[in-house]
Amino acid sequence: MTQSNTPATPITVVKCPTCQTDVVWGEHSPYRPFCCKRCQLIDLGEWAEEEKAIPGAPDMSDSDGWSEDMGY
Repeated sequence: MTQSNTPATPITVVKCPTCQTDVVWGEHSPYRPFCCKRCQLIDLGEWAEEEKAIPGAPDMSDSDGWSEDMGY
């Protein structure tokens, strides 16, 4: 029998969402999918400042015609 030098799982490379640097997806990349702590914190700051958002249904509030008095 011959042993293969190829890894059991294929190597996956992704782009850092912040700077687009190639990042190997694995345990030796602790900030994945980011390339470094700096890029991770930049992304977190964008979410905190509400520069990024996940689209969804609008909130039901009094301005939308919702009222507890209406018996809904």
